[in-house]
Amino acid sequence: MSQVPAARRALAVLRLLAGAPGPLPASAIARALELPRSSAYHLLTAMAEDGFVSYLPEERRWGLGVGAFEVGSAYLRHEPLERLARPLLRRLVDRLGEIGQLGVLHGAETLYLLKEQPPRHATLVTDVGVRMPAQLTASGLSLLAHLPPAQVRALFPHPFIDRTGRGPATLRELRQVLARDAQRGWSAEDGHITEGFASIAACSFDHTGHPTAAITVTFRREGHPPETWPALAGVVRATATSLTTRLTGRPPGR
Repeated sequence: MSQVPAARRALAVLRLLAGAPGPLPASAIARALELPRSSAYHLLTAMAEDGFVSYLPEERRWGLGVGAFEVGSAYLRHEPLERLARPLLRRLVDRLGEIGQLGVLHGAETLYLLKEQPPRHATLVTDVGVRMPAQLTASGLSLLAHLPPAQVRALFPHPFIDRTGRGPATLRELRQVLARDAQRGWSAEDGHITEGFASIAACSFDHTGHPTAAITVTFRREGHPPETWPALAGVVRATATSLTTRLTGRPPGR
């Protein structure tokens, strides 16, 4: 247990460097982590020996090393997002009796990674591996609502794609929708993808507070009129919050 503080300091260095826009001088690392400068140098030297950080002599700065890349790549190979979300999505579907999906942003599109469907439920055009215009899907809207305005603007430089004649058609309309969704904490689409079907989504966040994935429930509109949507949204948000906790190891701070 005597090594636990050192391990935590090493993890803090990795998180700091991962979140920085570029390599940092040792003095900045020491200051950010409230470490004596000598301790910071010893820690960085030990981490460099194992390849987790690299020293850039010309810049006199420290950045992430190949070891950190290898760990990150292994994390992606293990499909952690899908593994962590699948049991939560199944419980959501069992509770509501409607289709549940996990989606992420892929540029200006929503990419669906998981889909759970109750027996004898109507099939949707959205399925695992399918991509849809993000501004038309509840998943996409819930993720876009938590991105910086400049990033949203960069994603939509061209005329918007339309499927059913519904949904935001301009950047100005999209911004209005996103502002509302960010404030209430969930997004909805009503017939934007498939006539007669609606969806409600809420997003999950990583340890930096960045929107990572969205939990969505899709249903026949006639079975759930709009006045019931806030209650459905509460259940979806609770599932998204559980996924955030699983991803970060702690309850979300928002």
